[in-house]
Amino acid sequence: MDESRKSLKTAYRLGDFLFYTCLLAVPVVTAVAAILRHSALWAIVFVLFCVGVVVLLLKFFCTRCPHYTRQGGTLKCIFFWGFPKLFAPRGGSYSNLDLAVTGLATVAFVLFPVWWLIREPILFVVYALSMAGFGAAIYRNECEQCIHLECPVNQVQEPAD
Repeated sequence: MDESRKSLKTAYRLGDFLFYTCLLAVPVVTAVAAILRHSALWAIVFVLFCVGVVVLLLKFFCTRCPHYTRQGGTLKCIFFWGFPKLFAPRGGSYSNLDLAVTGLATVAFVLFPVWWLIREPILFVVYALSMAGFGAAIYRNECEQCIHLECPVNQVQEPAD
């Protein structure tokens, strides 16, 4: 089957943001619920940790994205709608530091709640499946149409001649 080339996503709508926010909310709420069953303090630490991860991602990953570098003081992307631009936009390719911080922050975010989730097998299954669904949705729906050509997971295909 010959698929026609998907058009690049040059802008997002509020509905795109709401879709991905709802998808990501499932594993985050599941993780908080699992941690909260054992410790309110660690649940608070996890939420604060998530805020820290968001700040790191904004600084080291998002600031190079074309959606971030556009004019205006707020973001309109699938992750941060109406969020203020906390850092100066930076164009160009990612440095090794950018990729290392982004990768480690993402892995730490995913793995942080696993110790508590393993103790709650049903919540662990919900967490794992919802994280996989979130990742698959991003990869399938965004990476093949992304205008951020410097992104290491960009899957835009060159048009065939």
